[in-house]
Amino acid sequence: MKPFRISAISYLNTAPLLWDFEHGNRGSDFELSYTIPSLCAASLEDGSADIGIIPAAAYTSVPDLFILPDVAIAARQAVRSILLVSRVPRDEIRTVALDRSSLTSVALVKVLFARWWGGERVYETMPPDIQAMLQGHDAGLLIGDPALQLDRSRYYSYDLAEEWIRLTGKPFVFAFWAVRQASLAEKSQPDLATIFRQSRDHGLLPRNLRRIAQDWAPRLALSAAEIQSYLKENIHYVLDSPSLDGMNLFYRYAMECGALPRAPEFRFLEPTKVTLVS
Repeated sequence: MKPFRISAISYLNTAPLLWDFEHGNRGSDFELSYTIPSLCAASLEDGSADIGIIPAAAYTSVPDLFILPDVAIAARQAVRSILLVSRVPRDEIRTVALDRSSLTSVALVKVLFARWWGGERVYETMPPDIQAMLQGHDAGLLIGDPALQLDRSRYYSYDLAEEWIRLTGKPFVFAFWAVRQASLAEKSQPDLATIFRQSRDHGLLPRNLRRIAQDWAPRLALSAAEIQSYLKENIHYVLDSPSLDGMNLFYRYAMECGALPRAPEFRFLEPTKVTLVS
């Protein structure tokens, strides 16, 4: 039987989720590849991947997905890696360059402007280069590792998770694992929900977080302490009830302002079987 093809995001914040797959603990059942969030969603939609860590926004447009329960990339406080960066105060922003890697954060910045920050802005999608973004725009949206590496003292900057939580009182979910329904029908089915939850749990063990920090520090030119702090304090890796409430509210606001289509009901893949949960 062919292995499940996993499309993963090539950012630091996914490293704990991928621990078992990157360290040889999953045998031949899975085949791993890396991309950016927006293309991860596309690979599920076109069938080139079976499982992906998809942006939450993609769940509104990619059909026939099951969510793997309990695992997410979410935030319950400032996230540090999702930033609106500007040379002018927020009230003076009229044009925004959007990181082409992103889907969810693009929708979130549009929700924040439409609902709380004073209406519509002009948006343009660009590569995540803040200097180029700010040459022709008032602000730029950066996500992931480029945002972590930014010297925020040089700019006005707004942590989008922090803003969302301040305004709504709810966590924000940026991404979660999803599997194509067609892939479940085509392949023998291991206990995917448990496998992906265990990989997360192993990745968050203190000794493994230290190893991740040591491996990533030279790649990002950050200290191992900064990386451990980010993974332990800024990222919430559990798709719990408060996070689901926050995601439902985000979907509602994004639909109301035209940033996303209406989201389908949540469909969760439970251990050893498929169960619909609304």
